[in-house]
Amino acid sequence: MADSGPDHGRPSARAAGGTAPPVPEQLPASGPGKAEETAYDVPRRVPEQPRPSDEAQSPRGPGRRVRFTLPGAWAALIFTCLAFTPSLLPRSGLVQGVVCGITAAIGYGLGVLAAAVWRAFPDRPPRPARPLARRVFLVVAVVALAVSVTFGQIWQNQLRNLMGADGPGVISYVLFPLIAVALFVGLVWLARALRAAYRLVVRVLRRFIGPRAARGLGWAVVVAGTVLLVNGVLLNALADAADRSFALRNDTSFAGVVPPTSPLRSGGPGSLAPWDTLGREGARLVAGGPHAAQIGRFLQAPAKEPIRVYVGRETAPSIEEQAELAVAELQRTRAFDRRYLVIANTTGSGWVNAGMANTVEYLTGGDSAVVAIQYSYLPSWISYLVDQRKAREAGRELFDAVYADWSSLPPDRRPRLLVSGESLGSFGGEAAFSGAYDLRNRTSGVLFTGPPNFNVLHREFTDDRDPGTPEVQPVYRRGRTVRFSNEIANGAPPEGEPWEGTRVLYLQHPSDPIVWWSSRLALHKPDWLRERRGRDVLPQMRWIPIVTFAQVAADVPVATAVPAGHGHNYTPEYVDGWADVLRPSGWSPAKADELRRLVAR
Repeated sequence: MADSGPDHGRPSARAAGGTAPPVPEQLPASGPGKAEETAYDVPRRVPEQPRPSDEAQSPRGPGRRVRFTLPGAWAALIFTCLAFTPSLLPRSGLVQGVVCGITAAIGYGLGVLAAAVWRAFPDRPPRPARPLARRVFLVVAVVALAVSVTFGQIWQNQLRNLMGADGPGVISYVLFPLIAVALFVGLVWLARALRAAYRLVVRVLRRFIGPRAARGLGWAVVVAGTVLLVNGVLLNALADAADRSFALRNDTSFAGVVPPTSPLRSGGPGSLAPWDTLGREGARLVAGGPHAAQIGRFLQAPAKEPIRVYVGRETAPSIEEQAELAVAELQRTRAFDRRYLVIANTTGSGWVNAGMANTVEYLTGGDSAVVAIQYSYLPSWISYLVDQRKAREAGRELFDAVYADWSSLPPDRRPRLLVSGESLGSFGGEAAFSGAYDLRNRTSGVLFTGPPNFNVLHREFTDDRDPGTPEVQPVYRRGRTVRFSNEIANGAPPEGEPWEGTRVLYLQHPSDPIVWWSSRLALHKPDWLRERRGRDVLPQMRWIPIVTFAQVAADVPVATAVPAGHGHNYTPEYVDGWADVLRPSGWSPAKADELRRLVAR
């Protein structure tokens, strides 16, 4: 008999020798003709499978995890090779390893990011690298690194010859690749740890919100958490540890430094600032320097005993009270009766360049007083990172306190008021003034050396320099008040222009990384690398995005480890600098040479 059901006309599974398939459950009808629709007619929703990332792919096939991807490795290789190009200062193996490790890690991250963006356009999953591609990379890497290391050493030797610096030892070349690899791997591992944290946050968030919102919020949570951890926890902990460490160091004295016996020195007889509160740098300043007999022999004329006043961080509880105590010390020593009064702004650790103070005392015949206060225990770069406010506050408080007493004197009884500062000391020294006219009206002379790139007035004078003058030696308003020199023995341009009244002089070497390092260096080419290179910078130095930023940043910690006249080493140049500012009578090149030898001891 013929079948009369819905399967009428279909061949029987039994007749075909097979087993009849199970009849699917029928869905309820929702309209005419829908009663015969089955589950076979409804598309099934297949869960989206996560795509494997680049770093989950293996060159030998899926399922094998490798350490690095090929796109990232290519970018890391390029950045590493570029890291061997010259920067401002000669590099040891340690510094070269740090630069290579950091730039390679940055390059690797950019390479991985670029590959991901490239695949996103066609929506294509990552593919494992082919064996041939890996072999090509290895061959190119060996050749490229060999060439880069060779040219790098040539450039480093040229830079050392230019500055008269010594070369590194053999151990330096052994350390370089080890440091580079360790730093590179560590930074990549840190980046992957952050990515793993992001994925964990996204998985948690997807329980409560949609996938797109979870991904966006996940990045925000990880970035914000990292910033808060670094700034709020890690940096504070490191700053506290550094403060405790350098506070202990501040309580130790340099060998041979003993309390002064002169009442004209802080820490000496009758001083309002006890010797044991001056700190390491303050004690060295007040215990050193030339005496009247030494100055007299140099000038071949009678000389006075110089005054040195210093108030340490432990001498008074606040910067304002330190400044007030410093003025009281000036009054006690009758410093306002001297012909010259120098406000010396210290660096983070309380350091004052002894060459600065010694030069002033020789040039003035000892008829001078130098005053300084200590606002921190930390080295300048740490002090600026954790609390630059103290440097500005110390500069303003000390100048305003001294100026208040100085301006109350009759004009014919006032000493010539001078301001000085090196490195972060110049940053604090500038804080007391609003501009060139303020410097001119309230001082008799200013000498700032090695000013950091973030100095407000220095940046203003440089950016507003006269057209056609270079950034390494700008001319500001024809040099009427403010002038710059990168080789003061040859003068402070512009030549032939009058420089009357108060003279404000900045000394800055073209090779000083503290002067030229800036965060803008990462992505913006500065004028000093657009223009003709300075006298002690190789013409082969080129601006390379990110790489030059890392190179100059690595130069900063070793900025003083070069011969005088280069980098951040200005001591002998105080002779010509102060001679230009003070204009002593009877000054001669022979006297300048003799004083340089005395100051450099």
